[in-house]
Amino acid sequence: MEPSGKKLLILNKQQIQQKIDRIAYQILEDNFDEHEILIAGMLPRGGHLAARLKKVLDEIAPFKTRLLTIEIDRFSSSLNAKIDFELEECTNKAVILVDDVLNSGKSLAYGFGVFLDAPLKKLRTVVLVDRNHKSFPVNTDYAGIALSTIIKEHIDVVLDEEGQEDAVYLR
Repeated sequence: MEPSGKKLLILNKQQIQQKIDRIAYQILEDNFDEHEILIAGMLPRGGHLAARLKKVLDEIAPFKTRLLTIEIDRFSSSLNAKIDFELEECTNKAVILVDDVLNSGKSLAYGFGVFLDAPLKKLRTVVLVDRNHKSFPVNTDYAGIALSTIIKEHIDVVLDEEGQEDAVYLR
């Protein structure tokens, strides 16, 4: 963007909630016949987004939802993840993998890696912002917004951060 470091507002608080609501209804439609779905948030901001999706789904869906968290080392050249669940708990379940921004696809690829040894019923992905700069063959099933940005630009997602209103910025 500009050298001055100015930020351009892409989504405000209301628009973010509208995107989350729409994604929740898409998840409901895709999983209507399920008894329970697992929503796995990639920490930190994917975890916040996953919790918000769970809240909406708990209001609208007939199935149970369970929140899981995945913490990965995003700078590692191999999968190094901490999870707050037993992999066996995912057997024959629908899992929704959630992150805030899809940039290169590496984080989501690592998220997939966590579930490689689990016989899942299905695995779907959610991102709030898809930047269209994939280096890995990763596609999203549900995206709030797709942005074609230049590689030097950066997306800042602010969710549940003290003293700041929810927003998505391009800088």
